[in-house]
Amino acid sequence: MEIPAGPFALLRREGREHVEVLTGTVGTAPSLAALPLRPSLVGPDLLAVVPYRQVRERGFEAVDDGAPLSYLRVDGCAEVPTDEVLAALPAAPPRVRGGAFDVPDNAYAQMVEDVLRDEIGRGEGSNFVIHRVYEASVDGDPLTAALAAFARLLRDERGAYWTFLVHTGTRTFVGASPERHVSVDDGLVMMNPISGTYRHPAGGPDRDGLLAFLADRKEIDELYMVLDEELKMMATVADVGGQVVGPYLKQMAHLTHTEYLLVGRGSLDARQVLRETMFAPTVVGSPIENACRVIARHERRGRDYYGGVLALIGQDSAGRQTLDAPILIRTAVISAAGSLRVPVGATLVRHSTPAHEVAETYAKAAGVMAALGLRGSGGGSSPALLVADDDVRAALERRNGTLARFWLEARSSVLSPVFAGRRVLVVDAEDTFTGMLAHQLRALGFAVTLRSYREDFDCEGFDLVVVGPGPGDPGDLGDPKIARLREIVDQLLEARQPMLAICLGHQILAGALGLPLHRKDTPYQGMQREIDFFGRAERVGFYSTYTALYSPLAGVEVSHDPLSGEVHALRGASFAGVQFHPESVLTEHGIDLLRELVGPLVYAGRQARP
Repeated sequence: MEIPAGPFALLRREGREHVEVLTGTVGTAPSLAALPLRPSLVGPDLLAVVPYRQVRERGFEAVDDGAPLSYLRVDGCAEVPTDEVLAALPAAPPRVRGGAFDVPDNAYAQMVEDVLRDEIGRGEGSNFVIHRVYEASVDGDPLTAALAAFARLLRDERGAYWTFLVHTGTRTFVGASPERHVSVDDGLVMMNPISGTYRHPAGGPDRDGLLAFLADRKEIDELYMVLDEELKMMATVADVGGQVVGPYLKQMAHLTHTEYLLVGRGSLDARQVLRETMFAPTVVGSPIENACRVIARHERRGRDYYGGVLALIGQDSAGRQTLDAPILIRTAVISAAGSLRVPVGATLVRHSTPAHEVAETYAKAAGVMAALGLRGSGGGSSPALLVADDDVRAALERRNGTLARFWLEARSSVLSPVFAGRRVLVVDAEDTFTGMLAHQLRALGFAVTLRSYREDFDCEGFDLVVVGPGPGDPGDLGDPKIARLREIVDQLLEARQPMLAICLGHQILAGALGLPLHRKDTPYQGMQREIDFFGRAERVGFYSTYTALYSPLAGVEVSHDPLSGEVHALRGASFAGVQFHPESVLTEHGIDLLRELVGPLVYAGRQARP
């Protein structure tokens, strides 16, 4: 094999024993929709390199660093055995000079503290990913250095979804990404949330360390949160949402992750799928829209390609689009002038500690660092041996013991005759949990209309209005979003129009009814708790920093914690509200609770009509 002279890509995809060699010409596009696909082509058409700034297409905030949306128009494609590719690559490791993180350890630790206190602690979201960049220079020809790093990744890294080198002429990307962001094949849409990180000790992973990691509450909750967030995305790109498969272990040379697989069927254009899934919560946070604001506020610089995706788009022999898109993480970017950047980030949740998150950035950079000759090559015991251990398998299986069967099993009909043909308006307050909620409501038989709180709409004519979740302080009526939601709630109460309020919507409803609102000392972000739900125990999922506190209300039934006074749910003649998320994978019987809450409201509303 000869190294191509012009722009090219070398890809070894998971489960394949060969490297795909793609050649062609490089172009740029202003938007994902403008990527120029050839409708009559069979096979790979183009390989897009999508920068983080592209999230602005969705109206989300990002520091604009000018990184272009580039693509390789595939004119040639060959499959070459891995051994033959290795024989053509440089044997000596790349030579790297200097090198340090752009944000030092102490400054990064302070950023972690700031996000925990000012963002998660104030209800702005459940998790956020803050990145930093290892910067250095390579000696000699930058492409030769990248090829040498790619050779080492092919030999030494394992468990990668893609191991790749993409050379555009102006920059070269080389990495081993563990995570499929999204793929489409024969109408099957798949996503692969990966989170939770076990850093291997010097001798490699061991059974006791792995079991301790699998029992760590922080690591468990971290995975649950990104699972919920990617289910929100699947609710948009798959016709009936996603089914959850797993969890599994993803073992690499220097660390092990836990992961789920989400599967659904959809019919959107591949470019639209990419747009609607910008970007993975594992590299941004949740809820996504506000996480983008938090990132811009705290990082205060562009992300270049960190957190973006590579996207190989083509067509199969039947003319159906194909898409395979790994996340651009565990990747080095080398410029034509020889500058080297290795961006890494840590997921911050309510349990996070600054020291742990600093260490996690080193662990995540280790594989690429080793390929660049900056660290040892790693290693460890066989992943098959770890997965085969009975206690390890049992620990993984326990992850699903109290999760919602609605999302874990093939979707079955739960239609209720009283809901058939009934119209529901769902008001989105910047949290796409509403997409999952819409799937549950449709499964019950409702016709669902979804609107952002920013839109001009009329609540009249709907059999039920759902005031949905979102980030923010429910008592801050100076916030235009809170003021708008309060206006909607007041109108619905006055008209006695059936209403269900969830999380932020519930807090605003509680405030409108006269209950005091309280900011919790410890946020319940991505937490499953057992509560008393109007006389019986239920396991439900919370994503909240604020809560209403109990006080007797005439004509209103209130479910609350008898010790703290926190209100979990309330219901009256024309309304119901829940602090938890019935649509979350963390709410074990969410679909049943939803049916129980809205049934009396819809029935009463129907009886009240002339």
